[in-house]
Amino acid sequence: MSRICELTGKGRQVGHNVSHANNKTKKVFLPNLQNVTLLSEKLDRAFKFRVSTQGLRSVEHNGGLDNWLLKTNDSKLSNRALKVKRELKKAAKAA
Repeated sequence: MSRICELTGKGRQVGHNVSHANNKTKKVFLPNLQNVTLLSEKLDRAFKFRVSTQGLRSVEHNGGLDNWLLKTNDSKLSNRALKVKRELKKAAKAA
């Protein structure tokens, strides 16, 4: 499973470990991913996502999963998140 946040698209970064002698070795910085269950108020359902802690804070800041998905660009979202976003749009049209 890839180490990419499903809601923000945040992935790994590559850098260097730098020793006191200024030797540089490759290092991979991984995002802090958590398995979380987020509730959709409009759909009255719960969805499981693998989200970075920064992404989780962003979702809460924007007022929940529904608002976050509707505001976020499709290129950042995973296939599962895009499916939920389509369901939200469909529910909004029906209401």
